[in-house]
Amino acid sequence: MKVLGQLPGVLYQSADPFGAYEYSSTLFMRGFSQAQLGFTLDGIPLGDQQFNNYNGLSITRALSTDNIAGVDVSQGAGAIDVASSSNLGGAIQFRSIDPSHERGGTVEQTFGSNATFRTFIRLNSGDLNRTGSRFYVSYARTDMDLWKGHGYDYSDQVNAKFVQPLAHESSLKVFFDWSSTQQFDYQDMTMNNLQVFGPDLANYYPNYAAAYHAAQGHYPAGYSKAADPLDASYYAGTANRMDYLGGLTLNENLTPNLNWTTTVYGHGDSGYSTWTTPYMPSPNGAPLSQRIQNPGIERGGFTTALTRRIARHTIKAGVWYEYGQFTEGRYFSEVPLLGEGTPGNPTDGFPHNVFANPWQEVFHTNTFTFHLQDTFRITRNLTVNAGFKSMIVSAGNHVPTQHAALNGGQIAQGHLTASSAFLPQVSANWRFLPHHEAFFDVSHNMRAYPEDGYNTNVSATPWTASQAAFQSTRSHLRPETDWVYELGYRYVTPKLSALVSLYRVNFSNRLQLISSGSGINPVTAVQNVGGVTTNGAEVSMTAHPVNGLTLYNSFSYAHSTYNQNVMTSSGLEPTRGKLVPNYPTMMYKGSIAYDWHHLNVHLDGNYLSSRQLTYTNDLHVPGYFLANFGGRYNFGTYGFMKNFAVSFNIYNLFNKTYVATTSELGNNFTNTGYNYFLMGAPRQFFGTVSADF
Repeated sequence: MKVLGQLPGVLYQSADPFGAYEYSSTLFMRGFSQAQLGFTLDGIPLGDQQFNNYNGLSITRALSTDNIAGVDVSQGAGAIDVASSSNLGGAIQFRSIDPSHERGGTVEQTFGSNATFRTFIRLNSGDLNRTGSRFYVSYARTDMDLWKGHGYDYSDQVNAKFVQPLAHESSLKVFFDWSSTQQFDYQDMTMNNLQVFGPDLANYYPNYAAAYHAAQGHYPAGYSKAADPLDASYYAGTANRMDYLGGLTLNENLTPNLNWTTTVYGHGDSGYSTWTTPYMPSPNGAPLSQRIQNPGIERGGFTTALTRRIARHTIKAGVWYEYGQFTEGRYFSEVPLLGEGTPGNPTDGFPHNVFANPWQEVFHTNTFTFHLQDTFRITRNLTVNAGFKSMIVSAGNHVPTQHAALNGGQIAQGHLTASSAFLPQVSANWRFLPHHEAFFDVSHNMRAYPEDGYNTNVSATPWTASQAAFQSTRSHLRPETDWVYELGYRYVTPKLSALVSLYRVNFSNRLQLISSGSGINPVTAVQNVGGVTTNGAEVSMTAHPVNGLTLYNSFSYAHSTYNQNVMTSSGLEPTRGKLVPNYPTMMYKGSIAYDWHHLNVHLDGNYLSSRQLTYTNDLHVPGYFLANFGGRYNFGTYGFMKNFAVSFNIYNLFNKTYVATTSELGNNFTNTGYNYFLMGAPRQFFGTVSADF
């Protein structure tokens, strides 16, 4: 994700330098959030990458970074054959490495700030027989403390891949992933908290007495200056996730001009999140309790496609089907009275002493898509691609458990279908002179309705509201759609490559998560805020002026505004012409890298303009410039070790204080005081030792 963040128009944010804190990990591409993009791994759909995912998992839990072979990014319009029901603004397709033909392995050890300790090892079987059967197994362990407060991010991950070559350059590939993650939360900040407490405000964990007293209204010195001291006084928040992901891909060349590729996959996810809340007392008299949610996923499906080459045409047709079940419930557990113990480490297991179960929900989803496209090479230098996708996503939920008094009413339940028979895409690439090419792309896209539990304020889902709100909007609710237009020019030589791109997005039926109240006890609703128009431009250049020196610069501009005002229960909200929150209007990215013999050093810099926090643009976070430095030296072969290398990296070189993630709890129309964001990490140091054998 951080590598992708160097591309023009792409914004990646995280509250920690590793991107390990998944709740804070957000990616925007040309104004579209990660929930509006498509993600796959070796053709397996990864869903919309939201933290509380209902139809997939993050790439960090699906594949160790060291096992990534490459990433294909299509900005603006994702390819129509991508297995995604959310790729409004483009697609990101990850590819895992294949096992090596040679027996051996790789070992890496990273150390760094905040007691960071990451170990990675991969073992390759090498060719097991004359046909080239081979596999690898890898293990990664990451353990690091939070950069402020107490707690940690910890994960274990196993990847395995088996490859069986077949006749006619065909293959059978099997991939498996297991991951287990435990994370502590960083404190969600507001502008008032930042002004009163500074950027280092953190949860009380493991100081249970301080959290207990704060829940009683007795705060440390200085807290009285805060607008809502209770909203800055949480004990701890945590997340615990375990995933199993597997897929089998048969790539069969039936004839020299006919290919059949099929992938069958399955995914299971379980876990829970906790948040110690001072807004709900325990039955034993303790002034706080522990709120728990336990999302779970069971899904499986397949993709299959035929590709036929006829003269100058390459015709491809295929389908994708997936069935998914998403479950989630909310619980409250009792915490000890002061002096009778503590809640302990919330990542150690599902909390005991549950005294309330406000709701449980079960979602069932069927997804079906069909795509057909033709790539026509008109001349050696002119290629046109045209095709369409049909999509239908049928989803519904039922609520086996709900407590109206705790929820403030009946929880939304019902069925919604997002469908479109014709989502076209047309593109062309013309190499009109040596080294020069022009391209354009026009596409029509649709996103299925996202799913999540009641008042979870994670995604813009119609099911987050009450039954009355759901019923009032369901008859005229429409899935998000857009038209994306792009025109560009590319110049490529060994010494210089450059890109200029202009684009326009006409976005319809944009669904927004509207939040009010504190982050621990929000009032959330999803509303159709109508159309959004985006006009943007991107320029990038990579130069190699002398041997070993690489200079990269990119600039992007995006003007994304709402087309009309929005009527709410509070009246007319003046959003027409206002900028879309969370995405900067301007970004600059630059890098200087130099290779000399076995040494590589680089200096990167990124500038972001201000980002709006509200829909009416009456509150924003300031822009910032962030620099990073890194160096790597490869010592070559030492005994049985090959490519023995040492690297050193400095994150946030100039120790800039800045706001990283915004919108993790949704956005408000106006400055209510509860407009949340997460701070970025200060300067951090990391070193890695690695070798092959």
